[in-house]
Amino acid sequence: MQRLSGKSAIITGAGRGIGASIALRFAQEGASVALFEIDDTTGSEQAAQIAKIHDRCAFFKCDVTDPESVEAAVAEAQATFGPANVLVNNAGSNVFHKPHEMPASEWDRCLRLDLDAAWICARAVLPAMREQQRGSIINIASTHSFQIIPHTFPYPVAKHGLIGLTRALGIEYAHENIRVNAIAPGYIETQLALDYWAGFPNPEKERQKALDLHPPRRIGQPVEVANTALFLASDEATFINAETITIDGGRSKIYHD
Repeated sequence: MQRLSGKSAIITGAGRGIGASIALRFAQEGASVALFEIDDTTGSEQAAQIAKIHDRCAFFKCDVTDPESVEAAVAEAQATFGPANVLVNNAGSNVFHKPHEMPASEWDRCLRLDLDAAWICARAVLPAMREQQRGSIINIASTHSFQIIPHTFPYPVAKHGLIGLTRALGIEYAHENIRVNAIAPGYIETQLALDYWAGFPNPEKERQKALDLHPPRRIGQPVEVANTALFLASDEATFINAETITIDGGRSKIYHD
């Protein structure tokens, strides 16, 4: 039996990177998959790729920072696939500045996308989960949720808050069989990382520097985050709640002078 058979999942930011990998893994394990994405092109293309192996998937255009857009997309997804019992809050963006140089609008943009959106989406699916008396919400946080890197403000502020949201909701709804957990990825080889390396005169040298920072001498792959999300969404993780799993190859455990 497939690990997510009979489950209906919503994944935000599912058009590329980690979100796309999660959507694919969930589909491979039998879930009905609603891909929430603001970009029509990446969202529809990813849904078309998944549809080749699993026909219970669809793209729903959604701006996760807009409550009305989220409510409409959730209603449409649930009309298509039934009540959602898994939500993966993956949509987000790096917003890195020196605090004193940051435009005021960047604070609002970061907090809205990297923190508020997770609550907006959770609030939209909670009624169906509470009615079913089951559900799993998975928030994609970051190792920035625990450690501060200079000049990355206000991203870690939002990600610290996302851990607080995870714990608060996990405790609040545990008695209704709704679990809320987070995954904190470190350096993952997404298109964002590839584009970053490409901005240097020697991209391969810059890539190797990133690999050498990690005990396994490599960085993570999106599927490794997806596999962890799969576990948390499945009935294999029914007593894991209000917890955060770090995926960084051990880098955050290294002592630095």
